[in-house]
Amino acid sequence: MIKVILITGRSLDQGVSKELGKFSKEYMEKVAVCELDPEDLKSLGVSPGQNVKVKTKYGEVVVKATESTQAPHKGIAFIPYGPWASILMPSVTESTGMPSLKGIEATIEPATDKEILDPEKLIKMVVGREP
Repeated sequence: MIKVILITGRSLDQGVSKELGKFSKEYMEKVAVCELDPEDLKSLGVSPGQNVKVKTKYGEVVVKATESTQAPHKGIAFIPYGPWASILMPSVTESTGMPSLKGIEATIEPATDKEILDPEKLIKMVVGREP
């Protein structure tokens, strides 16, 4: 397990795949990911494409680990905006209408035996009923 600072934001892949629909396989493949520094991948013993569990005090989610093209940034993880990132963010907005989307303390651990939930299963998990 490693401790990281989680950053979320827009990515080109996230924006393009959103046009295909947020329930599409292509969207899930581009958004249910966690970009990590190559050194952090080594520390975890995880290869790009393997699943990891990202956990914050707000929630946890399984996503695919990818090697960041923006390295070096050891200790910083990036997840594109989407339902997987939303699970990890606070729901309180401090009257701004926007939750804190950057600088969230998180832990990451290998989860090669766990599945990445598709958007429908993820929504059901959060709200406890069918979308």
